[in-house]
Amino acid sequence: MNDNELRDELVWCVQALLEERQNHMQSGDIVQMLPQAENWNGMFLKHADADLLWTAFRALVNTRMPWEASSEFLEHQDRLLQELIARDGITSVDGTTPSPFNSHLRLWRGDITRIATDAIVNAANSQMLGCWRPGHHCIDNAIQTFAGVQLRIELSKIMMAQGHEEPTAQAKVTGAYNLPSHSIIHTVGPIANGRPNRTHKKQLRQCYRSCLDAAAAQALHSIAFCCISTGVFGFPQEEAAKIAIDAVQDWIDEHAEIADEMTIVFNVFSRRDETIYRQLLGL
Repeated sequence: MNDNELRDELVWCVQALLEERQNHMQSGDIVQMLPQAENWNGMFLKHADADLLWTAFRALVNTRMPWEASSEFLEHQDRLLQELIARDGITSVDGTTPSPFNSHLRLWRGDITRIATDAIVNAANSQMLGCWRPGHHCIDNAIQTFAGVQLRIELSKIMMAQGHEEPTAQAKVTGAYNLPSHSIIHTVGPIANGRPNRTHKKQLRQCYRSCLDAAAAQALHSIAFCCISTGVFGFPQEEAAKIAIDAVQDWIDEHAEIADEMTIVFNVFSRRDETIYRQLLGL
């Protein structure tokens, strides 16, 4: 796909999302329109560059209710997202760095939506429907955006069947849709607000164990963990990293019969997290 074709896909998707939103408003559904959406008209679509169109697309997707999507929209959306991911480049498990302490543990710094493992871990909120803030730079927002609208639809069905918010430290498995990974494992980490207590620490440890249990139950052999709870949930990074590695190592020791087939990647995004994990993993 060349740049003109990419822009054409963006125009089509933004137009379709705007029309969909307008149709749902007219049908009586309660929809929160974005403040700038009234200006996203034909002239906007005609003259906006690809970066501005992507901002519009992402904002519309981030605030889209979990309506069923048409096959035509999914075809265009999937083509767009897969092209953007391919342009950035996809990292395989072999492209990550193994720890000299344990060959099952590996480190990679980069965007978790660009790694091809059997599963990636999403740090979700208790509603489990993703981040609704347009363009917010959290992992939940990125995963929801690049997986596609199918992910929020699937999660909505799961949560409606469950009938209550997701408790902390459990795990739910969904498809990954347009991501290079096979599955997404969603877990709600503890909200520490910078001062984790004993319960928070126990819950964070259980997040890692629950995700590994879920991966094993699905016969998945590689998993990439984000730094659970260290963003807006406020768990101190160094302490969280120590808990994460300790919890994973204990799980491996307790599951020797299947651990030989499991590779665990600690995915970091910031330079500080990379420094912390490199030291703890002996790199």
